[in-house]
Amino acid sequence: MFRNPRRSWILFRFTIATFILCLAVLGSAQFRTGPVQVLVTPDHADWKYAPGESAVFSVKALKNGNPLAAAGASWAVGPELLPPIRTGSIDLSADGAATVNAGTRRDAGFLRFVVTVADEGRSYRGMCTVGFAPEQIRPVVQDPEGFDSFWQEGKDALAKIPIAEQRTPYPEKSTATLDAYQVSFQNVAGPSNRGASRIYGILTEPKAPGKYPALLRLPGAGVYGVSGIVKEALEDTIVLSIGIHGIPLTLDASVYNSISRGAIDTYYIYNIESRDMYYYRRVYLGCVRAVDYLAALPNWDGKTLAVIGSSQGGALAIVTAALHPRVGALASIHPALSDSGGYVQDGRAGGWPPELFQDPANRTKERLDNFAFYDVVNFARRVKVPGIYSWGYNDETCPPVSTYSSYNVITAPKVLTLQLETGHWIAPEQNARIMRWVGEYLKTGITPFTLIAP
Repeated sequence: MFRNPRRSWILFRFTIATFILCLAVLGSAQFRTGPVQVLVTPDHADWKYAPGESAVFSVKALKNGNPLAAAGASWAVGPELLPPIRTGSIDLSADGAATVNAGTRRDAGFLRFVVTVADEGRSYRGMCTVGFAPEQIRPVVQDPEGFDSFWQEGKDALAKIPIAEQRTPYPEKSTATLDAYQVSFQNVAGPSNRGASRIYGILTEPKAPGKYPALLRLPGAGVYGVSGIVKEALEDTIVLSIGIHGIPLTLDASVYNSISRGAIDTYYIYNIESRDMYYYRRVYLGCVRAVDYLAALPNWDGKTLAVIGSSQGGALAIVTAALHPRVGALASIHPALSDSGGYVQDGRAGGWPPELFQDPANRTKERLDNFAFYDVVNFARRVKVPGIYSWGYNDETCPPVSTYSSYNVITAPKVLTLQLETGHWIAPEQNARIMRWVGEYLKTGITPFTLIAP
């Protein structure tokens, strides 16, 4: 694809580094193979069915690569993240294999088939999630009256605050061709409303004089630093990676662990009872300010700017593209905060975080009305720039019914590259497709909708 061999190698390193970082951030979501594997496959290779069509699953249990004749095997099927609607047992005593007709759905959505096998006092789990007309899924969350004026008022308030950049050289992360910096700039105040807050980030810029495209990398959920993230920097591209919590990104890991277990342990539900004071107001406007910051750099080319993120970062990529006209393209991987109010509909899961609405006691009208102003679905309705999107059907953090709810309302040019079997993590092949697309946009300013094959 790339005619410049050096740039191809740099992009390859960027891709690998991105994958490694995602695994580090996701931690427990990383795939591991144990002595027992429970393999579950549907009878449709594309994992898609028409409503009313039965989904039949093949189950195979292996131990050290050989069939496991296990007597203690059970299955359950139902919508993602909800109690099962049917359960049963499987006889694997002969050759470690069985077939189960798990039933169907009459509407657009997903069924998740989970098999549990017992061996030597331990339980092992296999899973397969299949879609029923997923392209027909529509969000439960409605577009609230006053949405655009609410966010315009927020952007107007932000515009009155000077960027007030602070930049410190970061020589230990610089290279022969790239300068690295620890940066921060002003943002709107947090819930206390006491003056401006700050957004912190790591910036890498090409050393050579010239005008360059820019890439904004948005963080997944949690509280952590960015050790090593500058290795992802593309040559001939300005790259800014930000945090959202108003703290520097180069502290000792113990500091982030302490904060994440204390002051902002469940920040994603803080002040949800107030539309104007909810935690994500400062976060969303901080992403807008990050684009302002990049667009004000004298070495930006003035036209080519992309945003990218996964999970919470995937949500922020959509939000930022919807709110800021300088964004020219986006990449969103299993976006969180999508149709989170979907739980109000029977048999329907909502997006991350489940603490918002999974418990019926939390589904107050006030909460639901307030969150509609932050739900990614309503930003997706307003995206006007090309984007690449990706997720897996087996995601147990951001269920596919929620991500499709956002994707299906996007009217801008878009491409969806699925890695069906993945959960809340990114496979190397999946990451390669995404980064080829992003890399080509940064190189040419053109979004290549046919360029997603590895």
